[in-house]
Order: sequence, then C-alpha cells, then structure tokens
Amino acid sequence: MDLRLLGWDEEWERAFAEAAEEGAYPARVALDYQHIYRLYTPKGEKLGRIEGRMRHVAATREGFPAVGDWVVARDAPVGDEAVIEAVLPRRSRFLRKAAGKAHVPQVVAANIDVLFIVVGLDHDFNPRRIERYLVTAYDSGARPVVVLNKADLWDEVDDFLEMAEEVAPGVPVLPVSARTGQGMEALRPYLAPGKTVAFVGSSGVGKSSLVNRLLGEERQKVAEVRASDSRGRHTTRHRELLVLPDGALLVDTPGMRSLQLWEASEALDEAFADIAALAADCRFKDCTHEAEPGCAVRAAIEEERLDPERFENYKRLKLEAKAKERGLRARDLETRRPRRRRPSRKR
Repeated sequence: MDLRLLGWDEEWERAFAEAAEEGAYPARVALDYQHIYRLYTPKGEKLGRIEGRMRHVAATREGFPAVGDWVVARDAPVGDEAVIEAVLPRRSRFLRKAAGKAHVPQVVAANIDVLFIVVGLDHDFNPRRIERYLVTAYDSGARPVVVLNKADLWDEVDDFLEMAEEVAPGVPVLPVSARTGQGMEALRPYLAPGKTVAFVGSSGVGKSSLVNRLLGEERQKVAEVRASDSRGRHTTRHRELLVLPDGALLVDTPGMRSLQLWEASEALDEAFADIAALAADCRFKDCTHEAEPGCAVRAAIEEERLDPERFENYKRLKLEAKAKERGLRARDLETRRPRRRRPSRKR
C-alpha cells in the first residue's frame, strides 16, 4: 500500500524517524472499534491493538489513537495483527467533550485538512448550531466549510444561504443535495488526492448520503428521518477513513446529538470575529457588554448591526468554555494531589 496516497509526506517521515525504533513501520488509522483499529500499512490492511507501554501512555481518551491518526506500528509476535506503539503528533484534531459528567476529551478525527459542517435544509437548520460547530472547527486547526444539504427541498435557497453566511463570515457555504446530486461539484476543489476531509453534523442531516454520492456506490447505510423534526438514527456507527475515487480521503462520523466544547476559548474569537472586533472598541477592556457606558457591542445591537441572538449564543458558548476550563483545572489539581495513605490497622 502506497502511503503517499494516504497523505504521507516528508514531514510525516521526519516525525516517524524521531519516534520509531528498528522494525517499526508507519500506519494510518482507518477505523476505530473500541480500541481495536483497522490500519492502512505498507503491508496492506491490518488489525491493530495498543498494548503495554502505549496503553499506559494513553491515559486519557485524547491519548488513544483516533481515525486519521498516523501511528508507529510493528507486527504482533503471533498472528497477522499489528501492535501500535505511538501516535505521531497531530496536525489537527476535531475535539469535543466526551459524553458524561467527567471532563474527558474525545478526538472525533485527526489530521483533517477540511472539515465539512453538514446542515440539513429541513427542521435541522439552526444558525446557532452552525456557530457551535464553527467554534470547534476553528479549534481543530482544519479549514471549515458549511454544507447545506437537502437543497432539493426548496425552489430557492437564498434565504438559507444568507443566514448561514451571516453566522459564518468568510467561510464557504455550499448548498447541495445528496439525493439529486445538485451542487455536488462545488465540493470537488476540496477533494484533492492525498488530502483528508471529514463530514460532521447532527444525525439525520444526510452525511452518509453525501458519502455514498462521493463514493459512487451505496456503501454507507442510510435511514429515513422523522418528518416531525428531521431527527434520524445513527446509521454510521463508527468513524471510518474512506478513500474516494479521486484519491481524496474522507472521514465519515456518526451523527452527534450534542456537541460540547473543549478548550475553545481562543476559537470563539475566530468564529465570532465580528463580536471580537466590536469588543476591541469598547471603552473598558474588561467590558462585559451588559450595562457599561461606551460599549461598542451593545451599540451595535441597538443599531441593528449585530443580531442579538448571535450575541446571546456567543455569551452562552463563552460561559461553557470557561466552565470547561474550570473543570480542567480541577481535574489537573486532583491528579497532582498526593494521595494520603490509609493508616494500617493495629493487630
């Protein structure tokens, strides 16, 4: 298997040389199934597992290999499987808080060049949700592109296009239809050989249908959505790296019922660059944009230059990001705190 077709280049080669020992080879993670991985390797496809030292190093979910990762692997002592010894430094990663109360990160996909944020032009369309995904996209290091799927449901999509462009300034917004093929050619410039793209979005937006359209075959299972709210079941169960006919690499991901931010404070200013620019003109540097005199943000809202709903969502996301940072600090302190030994009982 020619790794160059999977995005391997001289920079990855240097990173591998620094991390690998004799007998090891590079591989890319194509599928993750509960820490059992399908790998693309110079020796063909192999099942990979993490053992021993690697399992100890991957103490958090962020440390475990993710789909799209380049890893250091070697043949297992027995059988045709591979043992994963290390994960090469990621160039980008789409990260979210894992489900549950614990402050634990989950890497959805790694080493992504372009992140397609898929939104359905039905009951799923929600500008606030687009803003949330954009924050995570900017935090990932990948280039975001908004894809408005199901454009065939409407004679005109100009209103949807305008609303999406308002909440995603400077980001390409592409109306398409996976069902009819309408607008799909607009995705082609992002699908260069050796480049990796990923589809993310809620369940029922049509990610699997888009994947099938790009593959030219019905590979990914597709399910109907409820007519009442356009919600659907997770037809894609696992994240998977697929090779498209034109040589691009595509990560399909399960639909997300919720997307909780993770370490996204800096990305907020990128996703809400208009609000950040306004805040720079406030009279006070620590302006909360509530009742302070000389607040440029409040003035923009009053003059209808800034959507108040967009500003309220910005505040909600900022509070969420700060809460995550507090949780991270608390977790860090807990892990550093020495454990007290229990006194031994007298016999």
